[in-house]
Amino acid sequence: MAQRVTLRKRQPYNTPSNRRRVVKTPGGRLVYHYISKPASSPKCGDCGIGLPGIPAVRPRKYATISKTQKTVRRAYGGSRCGDCVKSRILRAFLVEEAKIVKKVIKSQAAASRK
Repeated sequence: MAQRVTLRKRQPYNTPSNRRRVVKTPGGRLVYHYISKPASSPKCGDCGIGLPGIPAVRPRKYATISKTQKTVRRAYGGSRCGDCVKSRILRAFLVEEAKIVKKVIKSQAAASRK
């Protein structure tokens, strides 16, 4: 007959946070080992892909790891991916160029009227 295994925590329900695996100890006993939930990597705020260079750990673990592990050395380092940062910079540049062109056209039109 199979050996009985008792729960080690007080929570008896089969929830995602209460997943467990039966493990045989060196002494021959069967005990439960509780399995932590799988971690997902932080996502880019614009396109939603996982951010490369940032570890995928459970949210509470981010408090214990260093700041250099939570970011990358770039503008919008820990929140946006490189492609989205590139497109933001390009968009800002083109908007500024459009303003300059509009101003030049306006001044040329004013000069031609005189």
